This record gives sequence, structure tokens and C-alpha cells, in this order.
Amino acid sequence: MSTAASLRAARRATPLGWLLSRVVWRTRVVGAENMPAEGPVIVAANHTGVIDGPIVFGVSPRPVHMMIKASMFRGPIGSFLRWSGQIPVDRENGRPALAAALSVLKRGDVVGIFPEGRRGRGDLSEVRGGVAWLALASGAPVVPAAVLGTRRTGEGAGRLPGFRRRLFVLIGEPVSMERAPGTTGKQAQEQYAQLVANALKATVEAAVELSGIALPLDDPGAVAPGRGTAVQAD
Repeated sequence: MSTAASLRAARRATPLGWLLSRVVWRTRVVGAENMPAEGPVIVAANHTGVIDGPIVFGVSPRPVHMMIKASMFRGPIGSFLRWSGQIPVDRENGRPALAAALSVLKRGDVVGIFPEGRRGRGDLSEVRGGVAWLALASGAPVVPAAVLGTRRTGEGAGRLPGFRRRLFVLIGEPVSMERAPGTTGKQAQEQYAQLVANALKATVEAAVELSGIALPLDDPGAVAPGRGTAVQAD
């Protein structure tokens, strides 16, 4: 896909995202000026609710190709996601998704990712390595984005927020890191993942303080000890 075609596809998601973030729900956005105006960018957001993705591409100053779990690419929703250039992620094999995201970044466009890998508390207690791999492979800066209010304590991971609920998004300053001489690829990836985790955690904490909207206290994706491991991700 050409750069122009990629941008056109991602722009198709913007009107729906705007409708959801501004009309269905009331989203306040702070820090939009921190998004680089051009060049490849990775938007890394915390993840608590099912509408986090649409909220991100609805409020982003630039069109975003979100990395979304493959099971969402079914029926009418799946058709829209493909039409708007979103990227399906297979939990069992994430390489095709990373390759697709890298292609988007090499075209100078924006990729959105949830480093936690699934919906949970959104407190960055766990950050997966995909975001660091993409950043190192592409040279793109990572812009942390805190999304609050999409799920409250006691609400299921797939539940939609109530109509006109107040939401809040804080877009933080970009972070970047070059691989230090003498470090292995694995070491560089671990260091970058920690850098992103720290930046996103600080952004989430600042968002909570600015908005007064707390993170949910529960994690609907967690499994009690001895009862297996949660595997669903998005």
C-alpha cells in the first residue's frame, strides 16, 4: 500500500472515532500538541476498556493504524476495521502484525499499540516487548497516551461505558532511545520497553491527577491462581 493509500485508509476511521469520543461520550483531550506533526510515530496507550482503540483514533491529531486483536475482525466491524487500515494481531503469532505495523511506520504514518497486551487495570503492571521492537526497528518516537474512564471498577472488560460518560485522554511528550554500542538486541529491547513503561505510567498518573478519574481497581482479565492463564489480548 502506498503512503497516500495508507493515509486515506486510516482517515476513514477518524469520523467514527470523533462521533464516539465527542458525541456518544464526552472526551477531554490534553496534550495534543505533543504529537509530532509528521514522520513515523508510535502511540502507546494504556488499556482498560473495549472502546480505548476508537477513542485513540478519534482524538489523535493524526490518523492512526491501531493494532487490534484478530478476533475483532469479524462481521461488519471487521469489514470496517480492514477498510480503515487497522492491523489485526494474532495472539499466537504476532509477527505478521509487527511486520504490517513496521511497514506503516516506514511510510511515515502512525501506529497505535496497547503495550500491556490486553484489557486490565491500565496501570502498566506488565508491558510486552512489541512496542520496543517496533520503535527500534523503525526509529519512530513513542508517544504515551493515557486513556481514562472507559471502564470503571466492577464493569466487564467488554462493557460499553454509559452514554455521555466523561472520558479523558492525556497525550504525553515523545520518548525515544538509540541502541547503545555493545548492547545486544534483546538488551536494547528490554531497556526501551522499560523506558516506554515508565513514560506511560507517568502519563497515566498525571492524567488521573488532572482529571480526577481513577483507574479501575479490578482486572477482569486476571485469573485466580490455579485456574489457568488469561490469554485474550487486544
